[in-house]
Amino acid sequence: MDIGLSKHLKLNQLRLIAIIAEFGQLSIAADELAITQPAASRMLSEIESTLGAKLFTRHAKGMVPTLVGQAICRRAHNLVVELRDLSREVEELKQGNGGSTAIGAVTGAAVGFVIPAIQQLRAVAPKAEIDINVDTSEALVKDLITGNNDFVVARLPSHYNSSEFEILPARTESVALLVRQGHPLAEADQVSMRDLSKYEWVMQSHRAPIREAVEGAFVAERASLPSAITNSTSLLALIAILVSSNSIAPLASEVADLLMSESVGAKLTVLRLERKIELSPYFLLKLKGRNLSPLAHQLERLIRAELSKR
Repeated sequence: MDIGLSKHLKLNQLRLIAIIAEFGQLSIAADELAITQPAASRMLSEIESTLGAKLFTRHAKGMVPTLVGQAICRRAHNLVVELRDLSREVEELKQGNGGSTAIGAVTGAAVGFVIPAIQQLRAVAPKAEIDINVDTSEALVKDLITGNNDFVVARLPSHYNSSEFEILPARTESVALLVRQGHPLAEADQVSMRDLSKYEWVMQSHRAPIREAVEGAFVAERASLPSAITNSTSLLALIAILVSSNSIAPLASEVADLLMSESVGAKLTVLRLERKIELSPYFLLKLKGRNLSPLAHQLERLIRAELSKR
């Protein structure tokens, strides 16, 4: 049976479906569309009447898509994002600004591969507007799905369906343990995990990949976990703690290399560990069916070239 989607559903109706699916609230959808809630409710009723199927069921915590609703919501969301991107791209081309793109990356990938690629892109597109979002993989993939990132270099959290993404292999991050110059362990030829237990640490909170990798290394060597830990996601706070104490901080090796480079010159050093600490690999992730703008496609190509170099 032909339900007449292409003939009857309008852009505002698609937007309504997509917003309800994202937030689970009719009131938020009404606000986004600048209409009253009764008008939004009537619009949803008209859509369901046109399709001959219920799209959402109401629960105490909000509106949840039905089985038919899930299929419609996914398509509606993709169409809305594509139209928004098309409008943005046309406007940018009219203004001669060179386009814009927003991408996301975990910290090590951002420092080691994304920023060098952006610098290359600047040489050929000096007026381009480029947003780089550095965050956890969970936040990055969420923004990829909502259309706030064109693509990301991140890990794919286990609760996402991998079949919805284009997944290109990228890198395995290694962890460096940083301390201040003059730290009691700074000159040691080899440091075991057992040597590290008695010191203070500063690192990300529980469930962060770097923290899990470090704790796994302690467990593997049957060493006691550190008892004095300061949790912080701020790189500036981390450096301030390191240079003023005997604390130890785990960072992606690309970030550690940057901090100790001549251009930055932080008075820090990397401990020489007996064992290598590695994180689970990250990937270059794109949503299937979403077309990249010319600028985003060019940046993706440059990032892939950087990843293949090392």
